[in-house]
Amino acid sequence: MGPGGAGSVSAEHLASELQMFGLDCEEAAYEKLVELCPLYRKTEDELVAELVAFSSNTGKVYLTLENLNSFENEFLTKRIAKARHGASKKDSSHPGTWDIVSIQELIEVEAKEETLLNSYTTPSKGSQKRSVSTPETPQSKRNVSAAHSPHLLFSPSSFSPSATPSQKYSSRSSRGEVVTTFGSAQGMSWSGKGGGGSLRVKVLDAAKALTGSYKSMFQKLTDVREVLTCRIEELGCELKELHQIEAFNPVSVPAQEPITLLGQIGCDSNGKLNPKSVILEGDREHSLGVQIPVDLSELQEYSLFPGQVVIMEGTNSTGKKFIATKLYEGVPLPFYQPTEEDGDSDQRMLLVACGPYTTSDSVTYDPMMDLISVIGRDQPDVCILLGPFLDAKHEQVENCQLTSTFEGVFRHCVRTIIEGTRSSGTHLVFVPSLRDAHHHPVYPQPPFSLSELPQEDKKRVHFVSDPCTLSINGVILGLTSTDLLLHMGAEEISSSSSASDRFSRILKHVLTQRSYYPLYPPFEEMSVDYEHFYSHAQLPVTPDIFIVPSDLRYFVKDILGCVCMNPGRLTKGQVGGTFGRLYISRQAADGSGRKSACAAAQVVKI
Repeated sequence: MGPGGAGSVSAEHLASELQMFGLDCEEAAYEKLVELCPLYRKTEDELVAELVAFSSNTGKVYLTLENLNSFENEFLTKRIAKARHGASKKDSSHPGTWDIVSIQELIEVEAKEETLLNSYTTPSKGSQKRSVSTPETPQSKRNVSAAHSPHLLFSPSSFSPSATPSQKYSSRSSRGEVVTTFGSAQGMSWSGKGGGGSLRVKVLDAAKALTGSYKSMFQKLTDVREVLTCRIEELGCELKELHQIEAFNPVSVPAQEPITLLGQIGCDSNGKLNPKSVILEGDREHSLGVQIPVDLSELQEYSLFPGQVVIMEGTNSTGKKFIATKLYEGVPLPFYQPTEEDGDSDQRMLLVACGPYTTSDSVTYDPMMDLISVIGRDQPDVCILLGPFLDAKHEQVENCQLTSTFEGVFRHCVRTIIEGTRSSGTHLVFVPSLRDAHHHPVYPQPPFSLSELPQEDKKRVHFVSDPCTLSINGVILGLTSTDLLLHMGAEEISSSSSASDRFSRILKHVLTQRSYYPLYPPFEEMSVDYEHFYSHAQLPVTPDIFIVPSDLRYFVKDILGCVCMNPGRLTKGQVGGTFGRLYISRQAADGSGRKSACAAAQVVKI
């Protein structure tokens, strides 16, 4: 239909198109819509697109005549006025079409006339044309000169129309309070060398690491099944050798004598696992993947979750129900053995923080700026920053209230961190999150990319995948931004005669199952690519330090010789959160056994 064909505009077609996008109109409003098409020279599809944009900005999904009047005034009339105004200025000194090139030219012209301080103040009502550089626009010289001052460099007003600081965050009274301590942390000054000396930060076995994006959502069910089967067989082989088991039995064959089964824990329904719904899915070699219900009443102690690979001993007299009497425990992988290429064994300070880096009621990134100040003060050797950097669950992101792209906000944020920590020399490690609004929401998650990274920062800035196994002078860190504790804690069931800590049980499962994410099926918000999961989400060794950030309470624990830390999140809703700091050093084993690589650790309020 041409834009002037009033007679060909169909109210029925408009109604069907709007319903496709979840919008609805009162009857009288359809007549108004039919009139708007020829009046503003819009096709039906173009008008529907405008209405969808209007609904997204205002939150109005039911369109009345009053709403349409607002739509006409705010969207259609003003756009025509802007178009005419731009056309009348084609021959003026400034371009009438405000594209990325003309905006940059205007910035460069006005940079010569304005001082650095004025360039970051809010424009007056009569000078709306003046604008600072947006995240997508190359920086002008005046921005580069402000690199030493991250507070000036980072201008949230460039991507949010309502960038007001959070009142609850700014009025907090417990700044710098230590909330938990591990090791001999009392009396320590908590300052590093700023990455000085022979500091070597690298991904363990970098040749096999995930370094770039990949095509996801192309999995076949048979491929997923193959990965799960391989995990059962590999772990089963290790457990069989460890516990000196002669052979495994099939799960569905009746037997009057005690038998030993290998398989994977599952649930008999779509609900949450409970002691009455446990099933064991047998391995392929001995049981052809057949499932059998499991009776746990004879087990005095157990801790189980869906996806766990186990060996059970018990009876199966009918072939239809297995009564478990013994559960075999797994063992973690050995620790990494450092070499001369791993650098010195000096004590190093690490700082660990996990997003969100802004409060839920603002996008001013004040917590991130405070963290940069902490880095400048303490000068840690390595700072590990885990996403999300722009939280997909943030209210302004969910409501599409940002004036810049998600990618643009992220790049602005990262550039601020890099330039704000340049003087300290701290090595920065960026770990993505599935909650990063601009990044690939698939697990394992490829690392961030920043093509315009300055040459002087390339040696100290490291973009790694989620999960990642990192080596810092031979001390091995396991890193993941996925909330393992929350996901597995919601599914794990246990029974014990003594009081046991759920966090410790879950972390022990992760280490003994030798996987960064042993839960299957995964949490409902997870999109797992199992082909890459098999290659990049398995533990190559038992890490010396395991960083597992979570929405749950912060802690530092020693689990099977691995120091596990949940640093908490830098923000908790509208209030400040916590971050972690550690002293680490590589120590050789002596006659008394292996020593921990973590001398001390603390979780501190921002």
